[in-house]
Amino acid sequence: MNNTNLHYVGHRRRLKDKFYLNGLHALADYEVLELILTYVIIRKDVKVLAKELISNFGSLKQVVDANVEDLKKIKGISENVAIFILFLKKFASLYCSLDIKEKNVLDSPQKVYSYLMSTIGTEQVEKIYILNLNSKNEILSCLEIESGTVNKTYLNTRKIAEIALKHNAVSVIIAHNHPSGILAPSKNDIDSTCSIKRSLGIIDIFLVDHIIVTNNKYFSFKEHNLL
Repeated sequence: MNNTNLHYVGHRRRLKDKFYLNGLHALADYEVLELILTYVIIRKDVKVLAKELISNFGSLKQVVDANVEDLKKIKGISENVAIFILFLKKFASLYCSLDIKEKNVLDSPQKVYSYLMSTIGTEQVEKIYILNLNSKNEILSCLEIESGTVNKTYLNTRKIAEIALKHNAVSVIIAHNHPSGILAPSKNDIDSTCSIKRSLGIIDIFLVDHIIVTNNKYFSFKEHNLL
C-alpha cells in the first residue's frame, strides 16, 4: 500500500506545518508529544500513544521527566523512543546553559539555575559547584569541587576560598543539588553557608548566593534572606 494513502501521513505533515507556521503554543500538549514521537516511530499513527503517555504520567512535563525504565513500561515505547525523550530534555537544559554561557553573565538565581540544570539537576548523588565571577558578574570558571553520596556532601570552606583566590574571583556563587527533589536546605547547608560567607569576606570575596538545584526547581539562599 502506498504511504500517501495512509491517513497518518497527511496528519503528520499537517502537524509539522502547524508547528512551523504557528509555534509550539499552537499545539495541545498531546500534539507536542505526538510531534516528538513522529521522529522516532515510523509509519504509525502515534496520536493515541501520545495521549496514553500523558494520561499515565499526568502531564506532558511528567512524561518528559520520567526515567527511561518507566517510559518503557508503556506499550509502544521502545528503549530507543525513551532515550530520545530523555535526550530532548537534556538538550533543552543544555541549550539554556549555553545561551547563558554565551552571554556570560549570571545576574539572577534563575539564570544560575538554568546554567546548572543540565550539569547537576538530574545527578543521582549530591555535587557541589563553585562559580567564580568577576566584577561584572561574568563567569570566570565553573568547577565541581565535591561529589558525595545520594544525600550528603561536604562544603569545604578552605577549598572554596583557595579556588576563588586561584581564579581571581571578585565574587562567587555556590551551588549543589538535592537528588531527593526536596528543596529545603538542611541545618548543615545553612551553617556551612554562613561560615563560607564569613571566610570569603575576610579575603574580600563576596558570596553572591548559594543555590540548591533539583530536576525542576531551585532554592536561593539570597531570595530567602539566608545570606
